[in-house]
Amino acid sequence: MSPRPPSFCLLAAAALTLSSGMFCRACAAGPDPAGGALSGERPRVLVSSDIGGSDPDDFQSAVHLLFYADVLDLEGLVSSPPDKGRAAHWHEVIAAYAEDYPRLRRHGPRYPAPDALRALVRQGAADPAPPEGFSAPTDGSRLIVERARAKDPRPLWVLVWGSITDVAQAVHDAPDIVDRIRVYAIGSWNTGQDRAARDYLFERHPGLWWIEADGTFRGMYVGGDQAGDLENRAFLDAHARGHGALGEFLVGKMAHIKMGDTPSLLYLLAGNPDDPAGAHWGGSFTATENGPHYWTDSPDPALAEGRYPGAKTVNRWRAAFLRDWAARMDRALD
Repeated sequence: MSPRPPSFCLLAAAALTLSSGMFCRACAAGPDPAGGALSGERPRVLVSSDIGGSDPDDFQSAVHLLFYADVLDLEGLVSSPPDKGRAAHWHEVIAAYAEDYPRLRRHGPRYPAPDALRALVRQGAADPAPPEGFSAPTDGSRLIVERARAKDPRPLWVLVWGSITDVAQAVHDAPDIVDRIRVYAIGSWNTGQDRAARDYLFERHPGLWWIEADGTFRGMYVGGDQAGDLENRAFLDAHARGHGALGEFLVGKMAHIKMGDTPSLLYLLAGNPDDPAGAHWGGSFTATENGPHYWTDSPDPALAEGRYPGAKTVNRWRAAFLRDWAARMDRALD
């Protein structure tokens, strides 16, 4: 290979200096990102979760979701693989919500009634997909298709907190919904539990609008401002314990913050959801060559938290999103 000309080297050095400054700014907290549900937008949201499976942090994320249900249009709560999570576990969270509902309504008249939430629960697949990446429709996959086809100009946001099994089934059964849904999937371990479903979407549907977070989501509980009551266990002791039935339910499942699925919702709460590369409470992502609408963790070392790529694009906002949630949990107090 021929040597680079001096002009190229100077330009590369200047670009590196500029980009490093940009990375530093990306790691530093500033004004909250503009846009999102907390700014008055109302995203349509369906959640596919392995709640009740091997990790209790899905219960935590479900509690967090319901405290923000007044700024969302919730359209589905699906139980998906892996492991032994079932639709009944969604109903456990809703039962706690029902106890707090009268108090929550005093703060926000758009909190959905408990029965309205119960009507959104569906059982999805109980097992991973076969090697083809799809099998037979489930109540959960049918609901994804139904809500994606609803006559609404807004896209349906599908937040995937477990394996992507039911999304793959829905897209296989109704390819026309690819243009109607936007997927934010928590990958990593979840992906490994149904690699066939994930690879089916990745290889056969490159036009799917999809954020696949494999490391970024770890910024929910790793790094960031953990001083005082912002530390993972101290925060729940101060702001969840004794805060209504939902708060007690949350700490009863896990007494410290993990909530690895919550960045998918944080993404919709603060930040422009149409721009995955921009600033969001739920992370910033990098486009790849896999189609025009696929984003994943930033590979830049400056944005990694330890071994987790992209995690600093979430934990830079830790104080902001935890303080906001603390104020909402106060709504459950008598």
